[in-house]
Amino acid sequence: MTKSVKPEKAEGVAAVNRALAVLQAFEHAPEGQSLAVLATTTGLYESTILRLLDSLIAAGFVKRLSDGRYVVGPKVLPLAEMYRQSFRLADFALPLLRQLAADSQECAGLYVREGDRRVCLHHVQPQRTVRTHVLEGEMFPLDKGAAGRVILALDEAMTGKPYDQIRKQGYAVTSKERDPESAAIACPVFARGTRLLGAISLVIPLYRFSPAAVERLLPMVQRQALALTHDLGGISPYADRELG
Repeated sequence: MTKSVKPEKAEGVAAVNRALAVLQAFEHAPEGQSLAVLATTTGLYESTILRLLDSLIAAGFVKRLSDGRYVVGPKVLPLAEMYRQSFRLADFALPLLRQLAADSQECAGLYVREGDRRVCLHHVQPQRTVRTHVLEGEMFPLDKGAAGRVILALDEAMTGKPYDQIRKQGYAVTSKERDPESAAIACPVFARGTRLLGAISLVIPLYRFSPAAVERLLPMVQRQALALTHDLGGISPYADRELG
């Protein structure tokens, strides 16, 4: 029986925390997980995981395949949809992201903070052969990529470079941080006054990225970030910047 290092004690109900840890183990495994890998990933005993899986399978949140692998079950989809709808942003954000993707011919996304990470809430791809691929609902570190750095600079007031510069100029530009083959430009979005909602980001394949590309694309990102801020009743401290 596999025994792994036990996770740190978490607040709340222990059994619920363990069940959630099992579900979180599927985050980057669309092909599924074996029992042994789940034990390694969660730090739980296989016997404990099996009991949790029985409950998750009965509730429809996990499904067991014929070859013994476990995958996320169909009941997760309504939860994901509920998460998206809880923000009530789609009607406002998606038209702006589609316009940004069409104008720039690059991938446009809206990212919001989720704990110590950021989640891609909406993502629009252009009609172009070479483009980056991000799944809606996918999560990334906050300290890698332009959108995450904008969120850290304005939501957490991180100090030092590049955060001081981001607060001063109102945007972030990164290269080869989250993905070694892409760069990104991101601007903040505010809602209900000066509350930071998240960041609109444009992701550019590295071979199309240059100072000239930033000069051309940055005003597009700024314009849509300010438009979404306005639609959500937000107030941006960067609203008076010249967008070109």
